[in-house]
Amino acid sequence: MNAITLESSDIQATHDIGRRMGAHLACGHVLALVGPLGSGKTTLVKGIAEGAGVANLRQVNSPTFVIVNEYEAGSSLAVPLRIYHIDTYRLRGSDDLESLEFDEMCATGAVVIEWADRVSDLLPPDALHVTIEPVDATHRRLHCTATDPATRELLRVLSSDG
Repeated sequence: MNAITLESSDIQATHDIGRRMGAHLACGHVLALVGPLGSGKTTLVKGIAEGAGVANLRQVNSPTFVIVNEYEAGSSLAVPLRIYHIDTYRLRGSDDLESLEFDEMCATGAVVIEWADRVSDLLPPDALHVTIEPVDATHRRLHCTATDPATRELLRVLSSDG
């Protein structure tokens, strides 16, 4: 399975999809989120953080001005998972992302990128691509695409959790 489409009827449903993703998030995963302003990218990330076990969900917000937020997840694990939440909206391009030590983040944690289309040339080939399509004021369609065995497994889990 290389692609699935998930339907979200409202903000809570988008959060819940994220929570299911986060429950299976692992070090090395890169989630590339794309969608217009207000489509639910940050809502999805809040759900991912909850599912991954971030203790303080109040700290999970859009890093538009700080560019990168870092969260510790899965505190019950022997080695807690680091989640790097990147918003590339204000970056001038891939060079700016590289200067933030993007490769190091990918190697030491899970990375979730909002506005990933702005840095697509730097994304690893095994990234899970999630395009959020607003259907109406509350309904969203999430098109998820994977090419790597690990991210295809994430798709499989998401489609069976559904």
